[in-house]
Amino acid sequence: MAIKHWPENERPRERLLSQGASNLSDAELLAIFLRVGVKGASAVDLARTLIGHFGSLRRLFAASASEFSGIQGMGVAKYAQLQAVLELARRALREELKAGDALSSPRAVRDYLRLTLSSLPHEVFMVLLLDAQNRLITAVELFRGTLTQTSVHPREVVKLALSHNAAGVLLAHNHPSGVAEPSRADEALTQALKQALALVEVKLLDHFIVAGQAEPLSFAEKGLI
Repeated sequence: MAIKHWPENERPRERLLSQGASNLSDAELLAIFLRVGVKGASAVDLARTLIGHFGSLRRLFAASASEFSGIQGMGVAKYAQLQAVLELARRALREELKAGDALSSPRAVRDYLRLTLSSLPHEVFMVLLLDAQNRLITAVELFRGTLTQTSVHPREVVKLALSHNAAGVLLAHNHPSGVAEPSRADEALTQALKQALALVEVKLLDHFIVAGQAEPLSFAEKGLI
């Protein structure tokens, strides 16, 4: 049955307006984005099919255009719309970090990093450069691949911080395996970068590991910085 024939208090859009987005399921939220279903399946049914096919929202968001378009009722236009929504969310969080103190907005930092890194199939090392008021200057993807002190050289991070006149730095990388625990290589690299940045009076404030949809791990909270 099409959603328009459902009782009004059960329709996802009406429920969102009356109860708030946080009260809707993943499938209901995705159904609002999809707007319509396919023959024999409502938008909610189609949303459930998409989530079930990919296994999670994270994997759905990370799907390629061809993977996404391979689902009945989907296509490149809908894929483009989804990617646009995700990028708008990233930009909104980035604006929040630029407007205020990143250290007093840990939720925004974590949400931005999770939205940016969690769905990537490869490891990425990012540097978030902050000014003296801890406002975001810019976020730079510095390296792709397995992290080691030879692949992410402290000199490159220091050079990047100086070129933007940064007073502080947040580091972040993802673990595509889904395990957030830091390796010995992660810890060794963090200490090497902390020492190198200290030589030019730039403070390393934290290092985050993003793994799936779990809460990003903070080195500072773990006492590793």
